[in-house]
Amino acid sequence: MQPRFAHHVGPMSQADLLEQTGALDAAQRTPERAPFVAAAMFGTSVPWARSTGRLFDRLAIGVLVALAVIAILTFRDYGLGWDDYTHAEYGGLLLRLYESGFGDRRALSFVNLYAYGGGFDMLAALAAKILPFDLFETRRLCGAAVGLIGLAVTWRIGRRFGGSLAGLLALLFLATCPLYYGHMFINAKDSPFAVAMVVMLLGLIRSFEEYPAPSASTVALFGFGLGLSMGTRVLGDLAPLYALAGLSFVMIAEAGQTGLNASSRALRFVLMLLPSLVLAYAVMALIWPWSVVSPLNPLRAVAYFSHFFEKPWKEMFAGVPVAVPDMPRSYVPQLFVLTMPVCLLLLGTAGIMAGVVTLTQRQVAVVKRATILIVILAATAPVVIACLTRPAMYNGIRHFVFLAPPFAVLAGAAGAWVIARSVSASRTAAAIAAAIIAGGILLPIVDMIRLHPYEYTHFNKIAGGVRAADERYMLDYWGLAFKQAADELREKLAERQEAPTARARWRIAVCGPQRPAQTELGTDFVTTGDPAGADFAMMLGEFYCLKLNAPILVEVERDGVIFARVYDIRGRSIPSLLALPAP
Repeated sequence: MQPRFAHHVGPMSQADLLEQTGALDAAQRTPERAPFVAAAMFGTSVPWARSTGRLFDRLAIGVLVALAVIAILTFRDYGLGWDDYTHAEYGGLLLRLYESGFGDRRALSFVNLYAYGGGFDMLAALAAKILPFDLFETRRLCGAAVGLIGLAVTWRIGRRFGGSLAGLLALLFLATCPLYYGHMFINAKDSPFAVAMVVMLLGLIRSFEEYPAPSASTVALFGFGLGLSMGTRVLGDLAPLYALAGLSFVMIAEAGQTGLNASSRALRFVLMLLPSLVLAYAVMALIWPWSVVSPLNPLRAVAYFSHFFEKPWKEMFAGVPVAVPDMPRSYVPQLFVLTMPVCLLLLGTAGIMAGVVTLTQRQVAVVKRATILIVILAATAPVVIACLTRPAMYNGIRHFVFLAPPFAVLAGAAGAWVIARSVSASRTAAAIAAAIIAGGILLPIVDMIRLHPYEYTHFNKIAGGVRAADERYMLDYWGLAFKQAADELREKLAERQEAPTARARWRIAVCGPQRPAQTELGTDFVTTGDPAGADFAMMLGEFYCLKLNAPILVEVERDGVIFARVYDIRGRSIPSLLALPAP
């Protein structure tokens, strides 16, 4: 592993040599060295005592344990969204594909999900056969488990990147990022993809730390992560680009160094990584079988997703309903600024800027700078690509959840540097810096508690919170609020001692995802999109659902925002539930 601070003047000691080759474990170093940004910005370092580093590591493990407990206690709180049924069916079909020895091939043509990997869906389908929960509760629990893996891997990257304090801060920043935490329970595609990408990132970082001869375990880790990422979403093809950028940087930097054959070292590195490609292909084939039915299928998936593949609809952006293929180039960066916690946003940006400066510092080890470049690209390149290519964009920035882990790593490194510099100044300065960063971590926690279980709808203080964002942007685009609305409607009717007749169930018109609504409501109700003759209307609090002139039975509210309503429309003539004409 490369040194934690970038300066070494004169010949390397044996300990430095061991450290650079990865033979000396980080936990054995005394004192621990300061984050990489110290070298880039000021060229000084503040040593941590080994006992302090161990304390940071124990705190990180404690945070992971606490998060696991919270997930176990709350995973049932999250309702069903638009995609849950389809993904659940896809997982079952993939299992049947393997159970039948590829005899039942329906998974290979199932709606458009065959063009995505189904690793998470298969995992949830398998877990549902074992765990004592229903299928959808199991999916939520599996999502939490996968998300926790991503948190743990982000901690390890942060620790390798900038020391144990940087690792702890990276973990805390990611755990309190509503974009990541909220989606890990509910999102069957984007959240598992984010975890796959961060596993790949760890493998890639380790590969360059061991350049030009990565170990077998590192090669296996990179191959596994690469296979998971490419087998989950076609955006996984960004991973080879990161690797190529890092390799090009190393080759160019080493080309002018005497005594080194940059080309032969690069060739050795590539040859050592070749087995990872074989493993990646095998993993991709396992979780995305359609990709290997024909050798060109991955390219067909790229071509398919390069154009908007559904009938366009409109979503609210900056107060105006905009068709999703017509969203402005500012869509992703604007929502990123408005939804990420402010402290994470500021420190992550500082980490990017410091990292760019570090790339120019020749006294910093070449492979260390290559890993910095890779992490910066992982946090920024997809945004730049989206701005340049302007694809159809919708559902907030859920498709960019995978940016959160590398951004948290950069923020953790920057935060650790701030605290380290403050320690070197005075205890008072250190206390102030730690208090400010702790406050920046606590603020989104308070917001997430208020929004639970709709954490993913978070807007930060720059946006004015969810109340200010409600009329300008999409909040509950996933439709999760129907779970709570259904529970409260049943309770309300029970209080009134009302029940459906023996011959007919309650008829309820739905503006939002009907199948999740039907599941949440139960057998006493039948859902429909037509309000004619319906007893009740269940409406999401989004701009495309009308506010009806009828008695309100249920309101699901968070932080002054209505996420869903249920109206009593018995005996009323309601021509439509939609505020906009159907597309």
